[in-house]
Amino acid sequence: ENGESEGVARLKLRFLKQLCRTYLHSYAEDRDEFERYRAEQGELLNRFALHSALDAAMHRANRELWNWRSWPQAYRDPDSPPVREFARTHWRSVLLYEWIQWRVEQQLARAQRHALDAGLRVGLYHDLALAVDRYGADLWAHPSFYVDGCRVGAPPDDFSPKGQDWAFPPPNAQRHWEDGYRLFAESVRRNMRHGGALRIDHVMRFFRLYWIPDGMDASAGTYVRDRYEDLVRIVALESVRNRTFVVGEDLGTVPEIALQTLSRFGILSYRLFYFEKDYQSTPPGRFRLPEEYPENALVSVSTHDLPTLAGFWQNRDIELRHAAGLLPDEASYRAMLEGRLGEKQKMLDLLQNLGLLPGWFPTDAAAVPEFTGELHAAIIGFLAMTPSRLFLLNQEDIFKDTEQQNLPGTTGEYPNWRHKVRYAIGELRSGLPADCASMFREWLVRSGRLA
Repeated sequence: ENGESEGVARLKLRFLKQLCRTYLHSYAEDRDEFERYRAEQGELLNRFALHSALDAAMHRANRELWNWRSWPQAYRDPDSPPVREFARTHWRSVLLYEWIQWRVEQQLARAQRHALDAGLRVGLYHDLALAVDRYGADLWAHPSFYVDGCRVGAPPDDFSPKGQDWAFPPPNAQRHWEDGYRLFAESVRRNMRHGGALRIDHVMRFFRLYWIPDGMDASAGTYVRDRYEDLVRIVALESVRNRTFVVGEDLGTVPEIALQTLSRFGILSYRLFYFEKDYQSTPPGRFRLPEEYPENALVSVSTHDLPTLAGFWQNRDIELRHAAGLLPDEASYRAMLEGRLGEKQKMLDLLQNLGLLPGWFPTDAAAVPEFTGELHAAIIGFLAMTPSRLFLLNQEDIFKDTEQQNLPGTTGEYPNWRHKVRYAIGELRSGLPADCASMFREWLVRSGRLA
């Protein structure tokens, strides 16, 4: 599979090289626009392109060199004389990768314009990643902005009993402050540029991150605070400049100061059907009613790290964790299955009490092993009825797909980020896809979200 992917990449790059030469030699207007783009992006673009060109050259010379940490020592420093000499002698290769980035940005801009012209109110919804790959271009180009000797993750909890090791370096808060947060502001600005909404992955990073010392597992980490007021102010400023909604993924344990700060700056909360429960109720843990959801929030079923609706109902995520050896023992596995049945019963009770399910539908969750169309429509209707300003539905949840995009804590045990849309474009206008879309639209109309 890796060999096939590499072959496809080489083939695409061959055509991109030819297109680049054609455009830059045949279209003077394009060349002028490209030069303006290069000047505007400056060192940030140049260092990324230089890393890309070096990476390609190193891998051609030695197929075992897959990232900059395995390069000869002299090339691991972007300011070293050998790197400067490479940039001088391989300027065409560096230019190619700058041109590719320019074309990508043009395509994003066109996609956003098309979305707005088609009547969408927000358009593209972008995601600001939590961090960078320790083997990627960012760390090579700007090493002083990251802390060596630690990784970021999450402590053990019910969701991940062994904790989570996300394997990326934490940011160097002092270095960012000294630099006036230039890199941080640029990353926010560029992610907002061609979209109407931006999701901040793990927005708690502005307040604290869980650091794990190298050589230790996730249970040995500790939380380290950041200068949250500075970071949130920058996000708010760029939101106004770019006329972009900002949604903070504020899931899990969130200190009160974080909730207050995000609300003060107009950053929308992130509310998931799975997690919205009232623990002061009797019995504790009932699912909240639609009217109990906040207005200044985005409401959804799940995230890429959580099970889909169908996967949740059919215990797919628990079975995957069990098969991957992520659960401590068989007792934990059985307890999770029992707990999931209890959660499904609470969901069923909620939907039936609100009249969202037909009268003949079973009242016992154990009697409903499959995720039926009636359940699907009821949960989507429930979310549409909430007063939250934005309503997001993943394509997996539109089409009742059981497979989630990412299973935290896994690498080779699960095909993370490789799960494709269930239907081809040509199949979307008929059959189940069309029925699901019609049901979704009907609820948007009934709830007043689609006037």
